[in-house]
Amino acid sequence: MAGDAVNLAFETGDAIAEKMGVSVIDAEFKKEAGKQYLRVFIDKDGGVGIDDCEAFSKAFEAEFDKLDPIQTEYTLEVSSPGLERKLKTKREFDYFKGREVDVKLFAEKDGLKEFCGILSDFDGKAAKIDYLGKIISVNIKEAAYIKLHFEF
Repeated sequence: MAGDAVNLAFETGDAIAEKMGVSVIDAEFKKEAGKQYLRVFIDKDGGVGIDDCEAFSKAFEAEFDKLDPIQTEYTLEVSSPGLERKLKTKREFDYFKGREVDVKLFAEKDGLKEFCGILSDFDGKAAKIDYLGKIISVNIKEAAYIKLHFEF
């Protein structure tokens, strides 16, 4: 059921997101502390704010409730992916291609354990990172994290 709910959340969310000028980055349906949560993460160029999340949440909830795919009580949460979010799905990697990412590996590879580069591709298992003109292939199982790089 969780997989069906997430797939339907993507279908419903993508249609709404396109109209609103945002993109659905990820969705998850999980149980935490005895409660069920459907979380939908959205983004757009320049980032999303609370108004974007609120408008998307209202539109999404109206459409998703018509479909009624989740028979148990749950809480809908809509938010941005967040600054510290680890990239984990093909959808996320594909969306953020061309962006600068921070990578931390469990073990050194090509003389590197932590580095920053440009995400150039993702095949579902490994990310291709352009590090100073050299492409480094990082299997996501080798990485403690691959996340967007931000400078403050």
